[in-house]
Amino acid sequence: MVEDSGRGPLKGAFSTLRKGFKGMSESMVPSEDDKSEVGVKKRRFRIILAAGLVFLFAMFLISISISSGGIIPITDAFSALVSAISKGGEDLTTEELYVFSSRLPRVVAAIGVGAGLAIAGCMFQALIRNPLVDPYITGVSSGAGCLAVAASTTLASLSFLAGYSAYIIPLAAIAGGLLAFGLTLAVAEGAGGSATNYILSGVIVGFAFSSVQTIFLSLNKDNLTNVMWWLYGSFGNITWENAFLVLIPSIGIAVIAMLWAREFNLFMSGEDQARLLGMNVRRFKAIMMVVASVLTSVCVAFVGVIGFVGLIVPHACRMMLGSDHRLIMPASIVLGGCLMLFADIIARVAISPLELPVGAITALIGTPVFAYMLVKRGREYDG
Repeated sequence: MVEDSGRGPLKGAFSTLRKGFKGMSESMVPSEDDKSEVGVKKRRFRIILAAGLVFLFAMFLISISISSGGIIPITDAFSALVSAISKGGEDLTTEELYVFSSRLPRVVAAIGVGAGLAIAGCMFQALIRNPLVDPYITGVSSGAGCLAVAASTTLASLSFLAGYSAYIIPLAAIAGGLLAFGLTLAVAEGAGGSATNYILSGVIVGFAFSSVQTIFLSLNKDNLTNVMWWLYGSFGNITWENAFLVLIPSIGIAVIAMLWAREFNLFMSGEDQARLLGMNVRRFKAIMMVVASVLTSVCVAFVGVIGFVGLIVPHACRMMLGSDHRLIMPASIVLGGCLMLFADIIARVAISPLELPVGAITALIGTPVFAYMLVKRGREYDG
């Protein structure tokens, strides 16, 4: 009788515990709706990636066949490219030389810059937690432009350095971008290190460098045309000597950033949550902002300041794919390359035989596209 009286409460307790564990396990398993949502985003990612690669290849073929200098049929241009590569770039015909030495370096640089700016924008939007920021929010573009203009002014007065302008100006731009970021980082961390402090610090530092840049421009009126081309972005001066100096660092740093996609997802879940799970939030934010700023500086070093790519591409990817950076980052690389190649083609042929600054084209494309996304699809944004 004693055992039976004790067994009843124990049996009830075990039954309660079993129900509790069952409810807990059910809560940890994604529901059918959750599974379907994840599945939809993965299928959408595959479609975006496949369509982007097809479009990228199409833009590649068009880019090597058409420019302000003339039009070559796509089949002939592709045949000339294959022939030039098989010859190792030596003893080329006129058509092969035109495609291999003039147009192909632009394509290589455009893909690298587009992918790099898109990934940098993705990183800044995650770190600052604002989908309306771009890679230049930390004052990188202003710092790069300021020192590039200063180097151009110096080279104009020092004739013995004129032959090294192809490397001195890009190096000055990288140094200026990193200097501006360093000042932004120092001010933001001194003010508390919040996302708002980074934005405000970047704006302040950017204004300061822009003011100094204006002074250099006023002192360099004779070389104003070349300086303005750099400030608005152009692939016109890209050759094989600097094409890979743009492509390899841009793609390399972008791939390295993708290795931290899970950490970005953890960071986006909230700094307190990330801290509880063992992440050093302040160190992660500082390192990733340095990486993104270096990537931005490399992108602008040889081609100048090109806006909107790092703003609209990652923002569009977040709207379509959600907040998982394992999907956003690869998609941003492909779509960034597509957008930059498309903009470069328009810049070359819009008012042929003249060539427009590619930064102006990206702004003309980006403004209405971003306005459409913001007004029409803003409520669908789930990042």
